[in-house]
Amino acid sequence: MSVAGDHLMLQAKTAILEDQVRRFHAFQEEGKWREALQQFQATLHCATDVLQDSLKLLQHMAAKGERPSL
Repeated sequence: MSVAGDHLMLQAKTAILEDQVRRFHAFQEEGKWREALQQFQATLHCATDVLQDSLKLLQHMAAKGERPSL
């Protein structure tokens, strides 16, 4: 995949992560602790994916001599 394609995929996964965090907080506020724990685990998995994909993208860009735009 191209850097632009990787960037779009990373943006999509980041949006999913943000939704996972919102769900976790909602369960916490509602006192649904079992659901919050399950959501926390899902959120951690999603965050791991985002971080791993970010690292891969940065490594790919570094190998090509590109600089990330913020």
